[in-house]
Amino acid sequence: MMSSFMSYFGGRRDNKQAARDAIVGLRQQLQMIEKKEEYLQKKIDEELKKAKANAVSNKAVATQALRRKKASEAEVDRLAGQRLQLEMQINTLESANLNAETMQALKKASDVLSGIHGYMTMDKVDATLSKIAEQREIATEIADAISGPIGAEVADEDELKAELEQLEQEHLDERLAGAEHVPVHVPAGARRVEERPRPAIEDDEDAQLRELQAALAM
Repeated sequence: MMSSFMSYFGGRRDNKQAARDAIVGLRQQLQMIEKKEEYLQKKIDEELKKAKANAVSNKAVATQALRRKKASEAEVDRLAGQRLQLEMQINTLESANLNAETMQALKKASDVLSGIHGYMTMDKVDATLSKIAEQREIATEIADAISGPIGAEVADEDELKAELEQLEQEHLDERLAGAEHVPVHVPAGARRVEERPRPAIEDDEDAQLRELQAALAM
């Protein structure tokens, strides 16, 4: 069955259309059977009605009606079996057709993937990734070289430490110098004594003028 399925899958495109035509034909036949069943069921109902009507008055007519009813019922049973076979065949064809479409879609996807991958192998992938990592390292080294100082040496750790100690000493000196200018606390009484007004120093001209006035008064 698998070989026939694969032959159907790998065959001509006409097989796909042939499956669709077969399904259409089966459905048409199924409709005909359903119509025949409806007709026979009406006939069965009519014969049963006739048999009931003549069951007492005319037993011969009633008996013939029952025979025709049984024959119709047997035909309905045969049609039911045919209908079941047709439905199963339709389901089988639809499933096979769906499987073929699925396999064809998968095959197309596989072909596309093969075209994308080409001759790619894991060894080639690993080699490519190694080259990428190497180029990244080179790019990082180049960036560091470009961003670094040009023509200047990096300061030595001892020089940096000495400069830091000098800055700390300058900061300490500034704090000590500020402490020397802090005003000393003076008691309130002493402050009042210091705040007494001092006599103004007389100018030399005023002193000479007073000496002259004292001499004339004598």
